[in-house]
Amino acid sequence: GGSIWTQFTPALSAWEIVPMHNTLAPFMHSQMNVIQTDIDDVLIIEPSVFNDERGFFFEIYNAKRFREETGVDVTFVQDNHSLSRKGTLRGMHYQIVNAQDKLVRVSSGRVFDVVVDLRKSSKTFGSWVGVELSAENRKQVFVPKGFAHGFVVLSEQADFLYKVSDFYKPEAERYLRWDCPILDIDWPVDKPALNERDASAPGIDTCETYA
Repeated sequence: GGSIWTQFTPALSAWEIVPMHNTLAPFMHSQMNVIQTDIDDVLIIEPSVFNDERGFFFEIYNAKRFREETGVDVTFVQDNHSLSRKGTLRGMHYQIVNAQDKLVRVSSGRVFDVVVDLRKSSKTFGSWVGVELSAENRKQVFVPKGFAHGFVVLSEQADFLYKVSDFYKPEAERYLRWDCPILDIDWPVDKPALNERDASAPGIDTCETYA
């Protein structure tokens, strides 16, 4: 499995493969492990994976189980999919109005995924969490409203998928500098491939934030 970083804690537990004893097992016993990070409301989801000689099965998302296991009542309205090459960094992005909850994962390849707390009223304002997501570890990250989000690709390429709770609103999109010295994010790359918008984004001292 991948590693997890925050400003405060070392790596957390790895995912686990559960043997599949019969074809109905996934539907009868599917569950997930929810890890609370050091930032309130940012969650790491580890699905149970059912494996046998044919391959594997796991639930990517179950609205009822997600609500029961996380305590988060969210309705996702859109699914997005991006393909990026090694060294590409997309971020840090957020919508200042029509803010979005996100549930993110990787279906192929490997990325380092980062969220930054932009809630001025939060005791962890300006703190970040970093998680390695990969097709192998199958981890997901729940990114609540009030956070900037971004990732950098560590493999030759990566398919990145995410659910959002509100529709994309171009005029509301905002950007946070990926290498803001105040944040001091421990990115595993020095010179990522960026588009012009991300390369010129403001730091946390001048960007728009949430209440």
